[in-house]
Amino acid sequence: MPRQTWRHLCVDMQRMFNEQTPWHVEWMGRVLPAIEEVVGRYADETIFTRFMPPIDASAAVGAWQSYYAHWQSMTLQALPSEMVDVIPPLQRFLPPARVFDKTTYSPWTGGQLHRVLLQERVSSIVVSGGETDVCVLATVLGAIDLGYHVTVLSDAVCGGADATHDAALKLLRDRFAIQLEVMTTEGFLIIAR
Repeated sequence: MPRQTWRHLCVDMQRMFNEQTPWHVEWMGRVLPAIEEVVGRYADETIFTRFMPPIDASAAVGAWQSYYAHWQSMTLQALPSEMVDVIPPLQRFLPPARVFDKTTYSPWTGGQLHRVLLQERVSSIVVSGGETDVCVLATVLGAIDLGYHVTVLSDAVCGGADATHDAALKLLRDRFAIQLEVMTTEGFLIIAR
């Protein structure tokens, strides 16, 4: 996998998911060493996505208003602003790693990230982060739709529940095997050299 043709999308490794909030992902810490290994070797190729809640529910669009009415405590009005930041162990890679903010589960909405990657002639995406069954899944399916070959690092993605994490990885392996690979971080690092 030539370095100039791929980018690592590290999905939503943010304080609001790592710390004690209603959206806490308990085993984010378990995948952190694998993510640090990839980012440490390939910071130039890494883009951290950040899920950005609105100021309050009224600032959201459509059904997102109901979502944030339910999760009012996770709006920017209620959260300390630093909670949207990339978690401290990964901040040291910024820069050269970059940040891409998104307001939906998928980073592809609006097309800005895709335009940047097209300009950089990227053809493959490597995915880590959380949550496997929400933002990681949306990232992967959007990347496939846009024609990228996708590699999901099975030991570098995490979810809030084992059952849905396992189901998401099984779905990706079983239904998208031509456009996608699921492999360990170690396996990826061997071929990425």
